[in-house]
Formats: sequence, structure tokens, C-alpha cells
Amino acid sequence: MSSVSLRKISKRYDSEGPEIVKRLSLDVHDGEFMVFVGPSGCGKSTMLRMIAGLEDITDGDLMIDGVRANDIQPSQRGVAMVFQSYALYPHMTVGENMGFALKLAGKPKEEVKAAVGRAAEILQISHLLDRRPKALSGGQRQRVAIGRSIVRKPKVFLFDEPLSNLDAALRVQMRIELAKLHAELKTTMIYVTHDQVEAMTLGDRIAVFNGGKVEQVGRPLDLYSRPVNQFVGAFLGSPQMNFIECRAGVLRGDALDLHFGDVVRSVPLAGMAAPSNGDPLQLGVRPEDLLVVNEGLGLPATVDLVEHLGDATIVYATDVVSRQSLTLKAADYPAEVKAGARIGLMPRIGSFHLFAADGRSLTRQ
Repeated sequence: MSSVSLRKISKRYDSEGPEIVKRLSLDVHDGEFMVFVGPSGCGKSTMLRMIAGLEDITDGDLMIDGVRANDIQPSQRGVAMVFQSYALYPHMTVGENMGFALKLAGKPKEEVKAAVGRAAEILQISHLLDRRPKALSGGQRQRVAIGRSIVRKPKVFLFDEPLSNLDAALRVQMRIELAKLHAELKTTMIYVTHDQVEAMTLGDRIAVFNGGKVEQVGRPLDLYSRPVNQFVGAFLGSPQMNFIECRAGVLRGDALDLHFGDVVRSVPLAGMAAPSNGDPLQLGVRPEDLLVVNEGLGLPATVDLVEHLGDATIVYATDVVSRQSLTLKAADYPAEVKAGARIGLMPRIGSFHLFAADGRSLTRQ
């Protein structure tokens, strides 16, 4: 096992160009499964490649197991990387692909065979060792690519969107396999993805990247329940969080009046910092926490579409005041909730967020 520490790391491809990664600091603990998640172009894969030694670090320090690794050759860093593309040698068998790095290192044949056998057993591909890559499915090829990393016994595994080329069913299966692999090997793993479902289900902790910096780091459910800003709230969750424009009104004890145009509704402020009267705000509500109530009690909305998915019903509606699109999700809804109907919407008590004009959450962290 090994820790990875990033100390004010920056990356520029040109001395006069923009920073792709901006003075980023982060600690990945021994044996942790850390997920880097964020939209395309946010710097997460670039950061992973700097850890692997495939990209130079412009500024800052990379520490692996307490040793500065900026100038250490990639092969000497004790890391193994699994790419989005499988990058298997087509003329070699599965066993030869998995053992190639050890063969290059001059390891004895028996040692290579034993290491490949152990990795194949862990990944349940022992029966595939004599096949060539063209005879394998996508999921099997990805297992071989992972096995090629396992035989090296690295201190740190690096995964760069390894499931992107798989279909939906295989992605689910491989997520389970990766979770089991981490539990068995207990090795530090850093995993890059733009898929927030992968991030939520795999990570011990998640680092949410945006524009070359980390917006928030924490356990998946902590980030989901207590995002520090509007970006994190919007990125984690499917369907994504609803945002409704409003203005702060009068504070009455622990309740705050919110003005949605000419409509005024009162919400409890427990656990939140009180904004000033007149401040522009965004009310953030998860689809599962947006409730249907009598039109006169909640925020008036018109139902646009109802989707019955079996395990849940998703309602798409339009806020009558601001004309914003809203999404609701529940196990079921009354029969009168159908396209064209007028309904009232109210956030579940204690399950909403208020964001300031700059996107900062008013929830006390």
C-alpha cells in the first residue's frame, strides 16, 4: 500500500499558456479508492497522467509513499495505469500480454507464470490465458488490461476511464468486479471518470474537479447531501438537482420568506446561514425531495410529461413564475399528476439547499 500527496501542483503545456491544473493539493490515503470526477476538460486525466509520469509537472510536488516523485522515471514510481483503450498486443496470448512487463524486467519464467496465474485467478480469467485478444469480449479484454497491472504488484493503481468503451450492462458488472478487486488487494487506487454513478458507487472518497481545481473532496453521500457549491450539487445526482431562482425576504425566527416573483413561500433555515433581505438566491432541490402539494400551498407549476419507469415515476414540469424546467422523482404519483395539470411544488423539509449568487452553499459544513 502507498499514499499519494499532491502539493500545489500546476500544469501548463506552454509557458505563456493557461493553467490546465491550478495549484492543486490533495492527499490520497493508503489503501484508499479515490475517484477523480468532473466534466470533460477539467484536468482530472491530466492530473492522473502526471502521477503516472506520462506528463511533466510544471510546478508543485508529487509525493508517493512520502518520496518526491517529480523526477522519478514512470517505471520506477511503483504505479500501474489502466487506460480507456485496452492496448493489448494482438499477436500475444492473454497470458503473454499479462506477463510481458515482468518478462521485460528479466524475471524468471516460473515467477512470471506464477504471477500471471495469481492475477488470472483473481480476475476469473484463468480459462482465457491461451486465447488472443481478438477472441475476447470487451469486458474480458478490460480484465486482461487490469491483470497486466496486477502482476507488477504496484503501490498505486491508476484507472483512466477504463469502462467507457463497455456497454451499460458490462459497465455495471465491471464496477462490481473493481470494487471486489479493491477489497481483495487493499491497494491504493485512483480512478478517473466523468460518470457520477461510477464515482458514487466505487469511491471511498470523491474529488470533484472543475476548471483545473478541486471544488470539494469527501465521501460520496457527504458530497451528495452537503455540496459546498452549486457546481457540486448539479454534477452529482441523476436526474440532477433542480435550481429555482428566488430572492431572500424577511427572516421570521428560524423561517425565511423566499420570493419567487410575486409568490412568497416560507422555508425553515435550520443548519443554514441566513442571507440578507433582498439577496438573489438559488433554491436547490433534488428531484426526489421535490414534493407535489396543493397548488395554493406550493410553488405553482405545470406538468409537461410523466415517465413511468416501473420502480419510479419521473415528472417534468415548468415553474409558472420563472418558466424554469423542474424534475421530480418518486415511487409513484397520484393519477391527477398528468401532462397539462397544474400542481404545487414544495421542497421536503430539511432536504433542500440555498446557494448565494456566487454559487456558494449557505448550508453550514
